[in-house]
Amino acid sequence: MPFQIRALNTDSHTADQLCTLLIETVANGESVSFMHPLAPDAAAAFWASSLAAASRGERIVLGAWQDGTLIGTVTLLLDFPPNQPHRAEIAKMMTRLGHRGQGVATALLQEAERMAAQEGRTLLVLDTATDGGAAGLYEKMGYTLAGEIPDFALKPFGGLTGTLLYWKRLGKGV
Repeated sequence: MPFQIRALNTDSHTADQLCTLLIETVANGESVSFMHPLAPDAAAAFWASSLAAASRGERIVLGAWQDGTLIGTVTLLLDFPPNQPHRAEIAKMMTRLGHRGQGVATALLQEAERMAAQEGRTLLVLDTATDGGAAGLYEKMGYTLAGEIPDFALKPFGGLTGTLLYWKRLGKGV
């Protein structure tokens, strides 16, 4: 079944869907900066802050929708110091469990790259957990592994995991 990708805003339906997706992702043991169990008010506070930053032009939060349900999201961080106007960061890539393997993450990443280029960004960076992260997707999409930092963060159920750092050029630098 097809899905649509669009930039997200602060309406209550979107906020509820984002919270559900984040809580599900953390409960599945994925490292997206939160510990399990993730309280709904903590998820809501995170997304309220993220969407407020988007309204200020500091980031773009994209969502993939299917039949009124948010099935995936990715954030493009744009707010960097004056010496990094050419750079953006991919963050918070999440796909609902029942929609994985259907091209949702690939489509979200392609749209984030398109929007980054539209914003004049020529270098993208991202990180993903060593244990259970999306390294395969990023490598398939042309991202280059810069290295691994061991014991970078706690996994949602405890225990440390490393992080893999990736980069990709979108065009000529500044």
